Amino acid sequence: MQRNVDLSVPAFFQGRARHHYAPTEHSPAHWSRVFRVYKAVFDVVLSLMALPFILSLAAALLVLNPWLNPGPVFFTQERLGRHRRPFQVWKFRTMASAPEESGRSHEDGVEHHRITPLGRFLRRSRLDELPNFLNVLKGEMSVIGPRPDTSAHAEIYLREIPHYAYRYLVRPGITGLAQVEMGYAEGTAATSEKAHYDQLYVETSCGRLDVWIAWRTLFVMATGHGAK
Repeated sequence: MQRNVDLSVPAFFQGRARHHYAPTEHSPAHWSRVFRVYKAVFDVVLSLMALPFILSLAAALLVLNPWLNPGPVFFTQERLGRHRRPFQVWKFRTMASAPEESGRSHEDGVEHHRITPLGRFLRRSRLDELPNFLNVLKGEMSVIGPRPDTSAHAEIYLREIPHYAYRYLVRPGITGLAQVEMGYAEGTAATSEKAHYDQLYVETSCGRLDVWIAWRTLFVMATGHGAK
């Protein structure tokens, strides 16, 4: 099983060592108490700072949605969190409702035909993910970590991708190493590569790496460069 992936992370921001874990372990043992406190404070502070932006954007969408994105402001979906515990993730809705009889396979890509004009802007700027900070405040997510997959798709990937289980050692994140390195993954092959980045994050995570991921995410949001 190949575990080496290309990184654009400068050496200074990378973890000093790689700590290997069995996918069945409960948490990354190399996380120091200082890093755990730092990560908790980082999550809470950024989430509280995000609340005014979430409320302001929600109010704007209430006005704009009837013309550009008809339907509810928010979208919720079941995802798997740390230790595979299911939770409801919150996002700003970007797609028109799907017919009840339609279903998506884990190999299917994004249904671009369902993305509304306003939804396209929200997705490209990553603003649709802002309500994820509500999940962070509830302790279901972290700011930095592997992106949570839908429960149905995750169950399939767990069977088909042996290293996929590493992501469940930590809380899922609003953004993560896989997102800044390769963006959206479609299908089993791309998801397997994404899971290598998630595994690398679990095994090398540190404060410097979290800072790099946060900066790269802000860069994408501000410029649109590298967004997928």
